[in-house]
Amino acid sequence: MKIDIGCGLNKHPGFWGIDNRVLPGVDMVCDLNAPLPLPDNSVEFVMASRSLPYVHNFEALMTELYRLCIHKAVVCILAPYAHSFAHVSNPSLKHKFDEYTPRYLTASFFQPSQGAICPELYAYGPETPPPYDFRLLRMELFYQIPFVPPLYELEELEVLKTLQANVVQEIMYHFVVIKEPVSDDELEQMSRGVLPEPNHAADLRREYHNF
Repeated sequence: MKIDIGCGLNKHPGFWGIDNRVLPGVDMVCDLNAPLPLPDNSVEFVMASRSLPYVHNFEALMTELYRLCIHKAVVCILAPYAHSFAHVSNPSLKHKFDEYTPRYLTASFFQPSQGAICPELYAYGPETPPPYDFRLLRMELFYQIPFVPPLYELEELEVLKTLQANVVQEIMYHFVVIKEPVSDDELEQMSRGVLPEPNHAADLRREYHNF
């Protein structure tokens, strides 16, 4: 089963749409802040495009998604980047996301060889491991128009986004659900595969290409 969490009017093709509103294309109406009425180990892919920042308790929802997912299920999250004034000032957004986020979703972090780097956590890392294990397969940053490559080199952007806000607009992750032992080689191989992504991601790239 493939589910699209908080799909709204943009349910991903071939997915079961879940939202808290009755809308065209929504297959199941339920409260995303409550347990989802689906059985354990029944989901192979979760699409969460621009929806998770609105939930009341992010950790509770991730715990619920972990329950639903089979081993090696993939979870794709597209979310606002934490260090953008447009998102910081939005009172409806309860959670922000950046390149540190993947390190909070597992006690056994894996850094894929390709894609953006997740920096190390320092003094304020989690005191206890999370009750789930989502390991990073891919992370992509979508930059604000003034900073879109090739106007800047990627090395320049890495420095810029650590020094000032409003460099990155959104961020996308692909995580794999780990419930059994898995090797780094296997994770690396998965990270290099073709992974479904939200339509919004293609729209963002098209916007940059036309700039």
